[in-house]
Amino acid sequence: MTKQNIVVVGAGYSGVAATKYMAKKFKKDEDVSITLIDRHSYHTMMTELHEVAGGRVEPDAIQYDLQRLFCRKKNVQLVTDTVTSIDKTKKAVQTKMGSYPFDYLVLAMGGEPNDFGTPGVKENGFTLWSFDDSVRIREHIESTVAKAALEPDAAKRKAMLTFVVCGSGFTGIEMIGELIDWKDQLAKVYKLDPSEISLKVVEALPTILNMLDRNDAAKAERFLKKKKVELVLDSPIVAVEPDHIKLKDGSTIPTYTLIWTAGVKATSDAADFGLESARGSRLVANEYMQAKGYENQNIYIVGDQVYYEEFPNTPTPQIVQAAEGTGHTAAKHIVSSINGSEKEAYKGNYQGFMVSIGSKWGVANLFNKIHLSGFLAIIMKHIVNLKYFFDIRTGYYMFQYIMHEFFHIKNDRNVARGHSSRYGNVLWSLPLRLFYGMAWFLEAFKKIVGDGKWFTPSTWFGEGSWFQGDSVFPWTWDYAADAASAASGADAASAASGAAETGGEALKTVFGLSYGYGEEPMAVIENAPDWFMSIMKTIMPNMEVAVTFQKIMVFAEIGIALCLMAGLFTWLFSGVTIVLVATFCMSGMFYWANMWFVPAAIALMNGSGRAVGLDRWVIPWLQRKLGKWRYGTPKSMYGRS
Repeated sequence: MTKQNIVVVGAGYSGVAATKYMAKKFKKDEDVSITLIDRHSYHTMMTELHEVAGGRVEPDAIQYDLQRLFCRKKNVQLVTDTVTSIDKTKKAVQTKMGSYPFDYLVLAMGGEPNDFGTPGVKENGFTLWSFDDSVRIREHIESTVAKAALEPDAAKRKAMLTFVVCGSGFTGIEMIGELIDWKDQLAKVYKLDPSEISLKVVEALPTILNMLDRNDAAKAERFLKKKKVELVLDSPIVAVEPDHIKLKDGSTIPTYTLIWTAGVKATSDAADFGLESARGSRLVANEYMQAKGYENQNIYIVGDQVYYEEFPNTPTPQIVQAAEGTGHTAAKHIVSSINGSEKEAYKGNYQGFMVSIGSKWGVANLFNKIHLSGFLAIIMKHIVNLKYFFDIRTGYYMFQYIMHEFFHIKNDRNVARGHSSRYGNVLWSLPLRLFYGMAWFLEAFKKIVGDGKWFTPSTWFGEGSWFQGDSVFPWTWDYAADAASAASGADAASAASGAAETGGEALKTVFGLSYGYGEEPMAVIENAPDWFMSIMKTIMPNMEVAVTFQKIMVFAEIGIALCLMAGLFTWLFSGVTIVLVATFCMSGMFYWANMWFVPAAIALMNGSGRAVGLDRWVIPWLQRKLGKWRYGTPKSMYGRS
C-alpha cells in the first residue's frame, strides 16, 4: 500500500476524537501517518470555559497539552500553525509556515460566536468561546469591581457592578451561575455589599434553556430568581455601547460588562476554502461527513463546522456529543476507505443534556427519561466529564480534573461545598505523622524482641518474637498441628484452640475504641472467615513460607514507620497501612481499640509529607522526571525542530 497522509485541522472535541480513533486503528500500520494541526499547542475543554471566566478554577485547569494527549500515539505528528487555505487540486493544506499534503483531510476547526451583526458587540462586548475569551472576562470582571469600589459617582458605580449575560442557552446560564457563586467573594475582597452587585440575563425569546424539557427549565428559572438574577426575556439586544446596552423596545440597561453567548456559527477561517456552506456559515456534508461536492477528494467536515441534516431542516446540534459523533464517523469512514471495511453513516447518539448553575446546583435530562436537579445533576456532570477523559484515554488529565474540581478549590466553590478542599496548613499534621510513624515502629519492634530485654541484644528474640518458633498467623495453626502430631502434639493442640486463656479461664473481651483499665480489648473479627483463610493458605502453603512472610511483614512495618516519620511517600504508605489494617482485621489479629490507625492514615494523605518532610522535594522531582519520561517536554509550539 502506498503511503497515506491524513491531515486533521483543529484540536477541539471533534478533531481530538477523530485523531484518537484513527491513531488507534492505524497503530501498527507504518504506511499511514496522521498530522494534527491547530493554532494552539493545547486542547481546550470548552464546556468548562465558564469556570475560568467566573473565577472558580485557574486557567490551566481547562487547558490540555496536545503532547500529553498524544504522547503514546507515535503515528501522530503535532503541528502548531494556522491554516490559511486548501489546495483541493494538489491536495495540500497551506499554513502560515508551511504546506502539508494529504490523501484524507478532516476539517474540525470548530465554531465562533455569532453576533448576528448586532452593532457594538465586537467593540464593547465579551464573547465566551475560547480559552483567551475566558481569561479576558475573568480579568475584566476583577478589574471592573476593583474600580467600582473606588468610584464616587453612584450611577456609574451601579452600572459598573451590573453584569449582563446575553443568551440563555447552556453557556449563558452556566456563566451567570458562576457569577452567582463569585459575587460574594468579589464583594468581600473589594469591601462591597454583595447586594450592590446585580446580575441579569437578557434573552430574545420568551423562555430560557430551550434545549431542555420545560419542567427542567422551569426549575432552573426558579433557582435563578431565588438567587436574585433578573431575567429580561423577550428582549433582543439591538446595540451595545461601552456603558450600556439598548433593547428592541427602546429601553437601556447601564452596564460595563456584556457577555455575549447568544449564538454560534462555523469559524470564519474556513469561509475562503471554496466549500459549500449553509445556515450559520456551516459547511455542508453527507452522512459520512464528506464535504458536498468533494467526496472524491476525501475532504471531511466535522464538529460545530459541519452542516448535516439528521432530519429535514434539522442539522446536527453544536454540542460536544455531536462533535465527537461526527468526528468518529469521519474517522471510521477513512479507516474503512483505507482498509476496505464496511462504511458506517452518522447516527446521532444524544444521551442527555446537563447545565450547571454554579458549582453546587444544576439540572439534567438523561436519555429523555431521568430528570435530575440540584446536587445530583452536578454529580452527573462530573461523571460525564470523567467519562470524556476515559474516552480519549488520558488518565493524567482525569486525575488533574479530580484535583482541581474537588481538592484544589477555593471559597467552597464545588459540589462538596469546599469540604473536600485540601487547602489548609498541613504543618498541623506533623505531630500526628510523627506519632503515627512511631506507633508503627514500636509495633514492629515488639514483634522483634517478644518478651526479651529491649537493651540486651543477646536476648532480643524472646518468647513471642516473630523471629522465633512457628508462625503466629491463625491459618498456620494447621501446620503446627500437623507437625506436632508427628511429635508430642500437646503444644500444637493448645495453639490450635485459638483461645486466649489465663489460668484455664477465658478472658472476657470488651468493645471499645480505646483501652480501659483492666479490660481485655475486643478483636474486630474474632475468627478469620473461611474464604480469607483459604486465600492465605494458598499464599502461604507451609510453615516455612508463613514464617518468611511473617519476618518480611516486620521489616515492612519498620519501613512504613521510617517513611512516615521522614515524610517520604506519605500518601502511598498511608494507603498501605489501611490495606494492612484491613488484612489484620480479616485475620482476627486487630483490636477495635486500634482502629484509629485508619482515620489517622486518611488524615495524613492530605499532603502531610510536604510539611517538614521529604515529600516536599521528592514528589515534585519524581513528577518532573516521570512526566518527562512519559510525555516528553511540553512546548508552546509543535512541528518545529
